[in-house]
Amino acid sequence: MVARRVFRRIPERLVKGASSPKSQSRIRGERLGGKVNTCSLSSVSIGKWMERYRGIHAAGSQPLHPTKFMNVFELTRALVDIDSVTPNEEEVGVFLADYLRELAERTSGHVEMMSVEPHRFNVYAYWGEPVVTLSTHIDTVPPFYPAREDETFIWGRGACDTKGIIASMIKAVEALLAAGDRDFALLFVVGEERNSAGAYYASKHARGSRFIVNGEPTENQLAPGSKGALRFEIIACGKMAHSAYPQLGESAIEKLLDALLKIRAIKLPVDATLGASTLNIGTITGGRAPNVIPDHAMAEVFIRLVDDGDSTRAAIAGAVKGLAEAKEILCIPAIRLESVEGFETTVVSYTTDIPAFAGAWGKPLLFGPGSIHFAHTDEERVPKIELLEAVDIYKSIVRQLKSK
Repeated sequence: MVARRVFRRIPERLVKGASSPKSQSRIRGERLGGKVNTCSLSSVSIGKWMERYRGIHAAGSQPLHPTKFMNVFELTRALVDIDSVTPNEEEVGVFLADYLRELAERTSGHVEMMSVEPHRFNVYAYWGEPVVTLSTHIDTVPPFYPAREDETFIWGRGACDTKGIIASMIKAVEALLAAGDRDFALLFVVGEERNSAGAYYASKHARGSRFIVNGEPTENQLAPGSKGALRFEIIACGKMAHSAYPQLGESAIEKLLDALLKIRAIKLPVDATLGASTLNIGTITGGRAPNVIPDHAMAEVFIRLVDDGDSTRAAIAGAVKGLAEAKEILCIPAIRLESVEGFETTVVSYTTDIPAFAGAWGKPLLFGPGSIHFAHTDEERVPKIELLEAVDIYKSIVRQLKSK
């Protein structure tokens, strides 16, 4: 069960230039499935804006200047409204490259499109000689659905994972530049939701940053560590026979069930900081027909690691011995992250792009607005108050890291 969270009133100083709440009453979080009243953007219809944006590009004219009138709410909605389900990140990549290019032209910055695969590229923007890079991914899980907004949240696919994070990072950079700060970068990568293709590419084309702040939903708390991932296919083989004569066959499904029972009995490691490892049997497939003894069966098992995975790997192999094969598909060790004084912390159970960067972009930190409990769901949303807070917090993190 997801804990209900109560949100503070949005301070007037933070709402300047943003879509302020219609009501002056205290803003409270809604439970899953709650009724939502949608409202339009305060200064421009995002649909009309996108229509004008595409029309101007189609005509070969100069692009519009979205940074001149889009606040963090509007930018979040614009990004959510672009379908970027992996591997279809091209359109959102073009949007971000154009957006950042306009900003860079006014502030002596630079923008690069780092080609990962045909029609898939990372977007890299930098000012000066970057000490700190703010980074997150631009792809989302399926299915795509567009943005909507009420007084408390912005909803839609990617709202918290990670379109709202992208918007907060960009607005933080705009504010830093307006204050005369430099020596930082933005890096938006493709493919995190599937295989971290963009992060692996970036790890081979590092640019000298000493710190990378990876954006994932942490409810605006710094994560001192994140669990790893260990994934197996548990494969059992048998012999087909007529179900009326089971003694003539060998049931792969029964073997698989016995193996899974032993796997579930494994005592998984516990870490003082990251907590307990967890195990999920995600899929089970097998068999030919109800009246056929099955000759094949398979289950996919996913373990969230709190260590390097060696002891769990050995335990899995022992549990399936004589019953099935444990085919390792993925192993990402748990990681420890950098911290910054003065911020609340939380431990997260999910895996990020950070291991794929392999330290090439500097020491990693993990931070972002929104709750992971709403990511990958049909109730995905991000609190407006957290978007506003994240802009200020990203600014503070960049400045503190630059001073180290």
